[in-house]
Amino acid sequence: MTFKTISEADVRGKRVLLREDLNVPMKDGAIADETRITAALPTLRWLHEHGAKTVILSHLGRPDGKPNPKYSLRPVAARLTELLGTPVTFVDDCVGDAAVAASKSLPDGGFVLFENVRFHAEEEANDPTFARALAQSGDLYVNDAFGTAHRAHASTAGVAADLPAYAGFLMQGELEALARLIVNPAHPYVCAIGGAKVADKVGVFTNLIAKVNAFVIGGGMANTFLAAQGIDVGKSLRDPDLEPAKKIIALAKEKSVALHLPTDAVVADAFDADQTARTVPLSQVGEGMILDIGPETGRAYAAVLREAKTIVFNGPMGVYEKAPYQQGTRAIGEAIAAATKAGATSVVGGGDAAAAAHALGFADAVTHVSTGGGATLEFLEGKTLPGVAALER
Repeated sequence: MTFKTISEADVRGKRVLLREDLNVPMKDGAIADETRITAALPTLRWLHEHGAKTVILSHLGRPDGKPNPKYSLRPVAARLTELLGTPVTFVDDCVGDAAVAASKSLPDGGFVLFENVRFHAEEEANDPTFARALAQSGDLYVNDAFGTAHRAHASTAGVAADLPAYAGFLMQGELEALARLIVNPAHPYVCAIGGAKVADKVGVFTNLIAKVNAFVIGGGMANTFLAAQGIDVGKSLRDPDLEPAKKIIALAKEKSVALHLPTDAVVADAFDADQTARTVPLSQVGEGMILDIGPETGRAYAAVLREAKTIVFNGPMGVYEKAPYQQGTRAIGEAIAAATKAGATSVVGGGDAAAAAHALGFADAVTHVSTGGGATLEFLEGKTLPGVAALER
């Protein structure tokens, strides 16, 4: 990957059109989780310190291409003002005369946040006329929104055709960390992969199978792999179509890649019957529902992970949101933390994997926690991310 970074840009006195991912969860009009806001702060502070006139673009939610007060970024402007210790003006549109005038009236080191770019249907259509209208508020463009880099939208890709384009610190950090999983990774290389469906992550398996030494598999997808080998998984969640799992098993065998699967499990009579949770060998699942890997499996997976030099964690081992089913993911997290302390490179993929790492307390003990969900997944699948391709141009 070859792209220019923000530290290479002369930003003093320039209008910097900055795309951030400030798509924070809201509850009753207030910000419920500001992780994405704090992730943007290093780039914002650097621009302030280097005298840029910073124009911030973001989306929030899915307003379906029209204004909707429920999805306004106004509360984000107020919170940014508090965190940055300097005013962040809010403008209630992202294009038009008022937006351009606001960008031109900014002092050096000043900030303005424009209203939700998805209030215009042209944003998600990557309309070139809309992209040019956005570009009128900037002298150069910085993309720091890795979480939306897999979207070919006007503010994530289109604007880069009209302005000199750079990566912000968050984008740069994500791409450098994820590149270590793809370009000359150290071995042994292990992927700990969970989540609901094999079908959702076929691309991850087929791309990484040429690079890793082993997969340790949990979550609903482990049930699918077990079923594909003729093992009864009772009422457990699994893919109805077993063919993708069978193909991955065959491909792993061909490439001499180990697929580690559970030997015991935490089961319950039903998803909401937590009082019936119990640990059983796989042969005794019966009519139960598998909701976590068992302790024997956790120890076996941890032993594999502790020997690794490169690790990617791409999904929880069970229903970690519920106390009876946290131990599998916790055991994995502790092993990844131990391997990291011993010198391994460890990356937690975004989405559910990142949420589990934060919830179970091992996010700070790994090399990198990705802020991307779909973007991280598509990167690991080997797909081209439009937001990154636009920077490379």
